[in-house]
Amino acid sequence: MSARRRRWVRGLLLGVAVLLSGAFAAGWYALAGSRARLDGEVRTGGVQAPVQIQRDALGTVTFTGKSRSDLDFAQGYVHAQERWFEMDLTRRAAAGELAELVGPPALAIDIEHRRHRLRAVATAAYAQLSPADRLALERYRDGVNAGLAALRVRPWEYLLLRTKPRPWRAEDTLLVIAAMYLDLNGDGRNTRELHIAQMRATLPGPLVDFLLAPDPEWEAPLQGPLSPQPVPPDAGTFDLRRLPAAKPAASLAALLAPSHDARRPGSNSFAVAGRLTGSGAAMLANDMHLGLRVPNIWFRTRLRYPDPAAPHGERDVVGVGLPGTPAVVVGSNGQLAWGFTNSYGDWMDWVRVQRDPRDPSRYQVPGGWDTLQTHQEIIRVKDAAPHTLAVEDTRWGPILAKDTDGTPLALAWIGQQPRSYNLELMQLEHTATAAAALDLAPRFGMPPQNILVADSAGHVGWTIAGNGVPLRAGHDPQLPADWSQPGSGWTGRAAAAQYPRVSDPADGRLWTANNRTVGGEALALLGDGGHDLGARARQIRDDLSARADFMPGNLLDIQLDDRAVFLARWQRLLQDTLADARDPSLRQLRELTAAWSGRADPDSVDYRLVRAFRHEVQDAVLAPFAARVHAKYPDFAWPGLGNPEAALWMLVQRQPMNLLDPAYADWHALLLDAARRVADRQGARPGGLAARRWGEINHAGIAHPLSRALPGFLAHFLDMPADELPGDDNMPRVARPGFGASERLAVSPGHEAQGILEMPGGQSDNPLSPYYGAGHEDWVRGRPTPLLPGPAQHTLVLEPATP
Repeated sequence: MSARRRRWVRGLLLGVAVLLSGAFAAGWYALAGSRARLDGEVRTGGVQAPVQIQRDALGTVTFTGKSRSDLDFAQGYVHAQERWFEMDLTRRAAAGELAELVGPPALAIDIEHRRHRLRAVATAAYAQLSPADRLALERYRDGVNAGLAALRVRPWEYLLLRTKPRPWRAEDTLLVIAAMYLDLNGDGRNTRELHIAQMRATLPGPLVDFLLAPDPEWEAPLQGPLSPQPVPPDAGTFDLRRLPAAKPAASLAALLAPSHDARRPGSNSFAVAGRLTGSGAAMLANDMHLGLRVPNIWFRTRLRYPDPAAPHGERDVVGVGLPGTPAVVVGSNGQLAWGFTNSYGDWMDWVRVQRDPRDPSRYQVPGGWDTLQTHQEIIRVKDAAPHTLAVEDTRWGPILAKDTDGTPLALAWIGQQPRSYNLELMQLEHTATAAAALDLAPRFGMPPQNILVADSAGHVGWTIAGNGVPLRAGHDPQLPADWSQPGSGWTGRAAAAQYPRVSDPADGRLWTANNRTVGGEALALLGDGGHDLGARARQIRDDLSARADFMPGNLLDIQLDDRAVFLARWQRLLQDTLADARDPSLRQLRELTAAWSGRADPDSVDYRLVRAFRHEVQDAVLAPFAARVHAKYPDFAWPGLGNPEAALWMLVQRQPMNLLDPAYADWHALLLDAARRVADRQGARPGGLAARRWGEINHAGIAHPLSRALPGFLAHFLDMPADELPGDDNMPRVARPGFGASERLAVSPGHEAQGILEMPGGQSDNPLSPYYGAGHEDWVRGRPTPLLPGPAQHTLVLEPATP
């Protein structure tokens, strides 16, 4: 190489190095400039007295001030600096405004959500709030916008997206609550009831009743009897062997996927009375199962402010807050601890809209006709033309679907009603007893949840929290109905006195895990929106019954219970099915599952193979029924948020020929074919059957919202490690990729120093923050981390603008 060329190459390399260094420096500057301020003093007109903001090693933020109102502002300030991007995503997702930020890929989600017009709902809800609630939202809003403005550089995500943050509005906090309605109420789509209607329009009623029946074997209600054993229809009612075969669905897996154990937003919560603890105070555990991300959805929070009704005159509340709101959602106040699980009551109904054949803009209502309202919703799309969405609205809700006969359907949903939103949940901070908390819960403006409470005097209780329980008349809530007839539809909302409740049960133990909690009239009131099978709740109940005394660590042990009680009988069935197998791959399958570990452990091969066997059997059993419905309704999928275990297990045990797919000579042939599919599909992968560990597919998968759009090395920098996780569905330790326990809390009110709080994903969304991913490794390993903050590592003080 010539000297001149060498000089040119050196110059080129130096130039590239300078450019790379400049890019790295610019990126570092952007990240560093958008970090939350942790120390020092900030003068602001937002507080009336100094507010001290301390952070410990996990990033737990302790807010100490002279009034709760000042802490509303301070929380907003800190949330904006630590979590602005995630708060923005949450409000935009609810309002159907994501595409304005990220472009066309989000348009489909925006269309789905904009049909509910939740921004208009939030605006109307804000206007109806009490003065105290409005003041709290305004103070929080001012803190959010002050915290955002105080950053030297706007949050780093907006630099990547080449846009600027839009200021926070007071009603945006109600959109955060609306996002929880969407997440906990099936995204506001109610497809489950649509698919049930398709099944009932195709198959005999007794068959549908059987296929969708709850399973009394696994139920663990707090009140009421177990469900009756399901009754399989006889050959006179339905006989697959005599009917012409339905055309197989193009994708059986997609058709039946909702019948498998879905990643349902839910939770575990359980409590024990004071007579079962060493202190005499009751004790509560709560782990809320949600989609997991970086940073976590919750925010480790402690609030300290004067309160004459509190012990020693100071209110001391510790738990997890939800950025976007000023509330401590789950926690303890020294006198009372509280936690939630999704209730899966029926909070949505489809209404048949009878249009006027002479004027389609009119529809029938009790006593006459009403006029449809049409809203032209403009969805702005980054780097693309806006999209106009026409939403036809009725007095019951927007028209979103069609019934099996083509009649338009409007969705009645409590999440679309302004009165379903308020900040009454925050009153738990001041509540001293379990009984008072149960009285308060029916006033909360939030998605209806099971609430468990435990107080320092030893009392425990359960009820439904949320003011939206509808009163129904004149229709089957599981099917679309004509509400134009007098006396039909929703006639109001349940009064607090109508809410079921359980206080201080005889054995001192309470539990909920998205299962059916009540029966009889109480169940008729709450409805069935897709209760969990109950295996998780039963295992928690049995774990609680196995002990006579409890410490917080004992409750954490239950939260981490990964025993596969539910699959034990399926392991025995697989062994029996393969008892005489001669095929080498089937013999290997039998050998690998003979020594049953009984746990969803990452190293467990037997667990993964038995689980796969159950899924293969389920698909084979349900396929002929699903295919018949799919042939009539091509958009059919098996109703989600349920579990066909009752029908499935009864069929493989009783083996009625009239309900067996004619493709099989007998039920043993079906079971053997299911085992063969497991052997073939799992064995075809590298390493064969013996390499199919559960941890191979069950890893953390906890990512930053933007990581998928970034190069791999940057995504690796942002995301949490892909740790293999123990746990699965149908056991207390729920864990799937990107889904699981968003926190694990165990606390006895008045003894918070012994409390436990684990949280994945970390506290901050800035990769340069010392709290990015803080505590995540402890969550992965199930190591207890303290509920109360440790020694302060950083202290920031918000001072009034005028000394």
